[in-house]
Amino acid sequence: MREIIARERCSEQVQDFTKCCKDSGILMVVKCQKENSALKECLTAHYNDPDFYEECKMEYLKEREEFRKTGRKTVRTCFWKKLRKLTNL
Repeated sequence: MREIIARERCSEQVQDFTKCCKDSGILMVVKCQKENSALKECLTAHYNDPDFYEECKMEYLKEREEFRKTGRKTVRTCFWKKLRKLTNL
């Protein structure tokens, strides 16, 4: 759920916050408050959206059912795990 929101739904806010942090260095805590607030707002809006929650839940249940049938993880699950390792999400 977190990966979907960060990569698909709030990607603009994530990019803005990341750029600000890279540009600001140690002062990012002070300089990036606006970007941080925008990112938190976007994330919270999606976390609290019951339709999005149900969508993620159904997708997870489908993937779990497929894994139980075949014993193999879906391509999407493997992709997100590799991406998480690369980006430290």
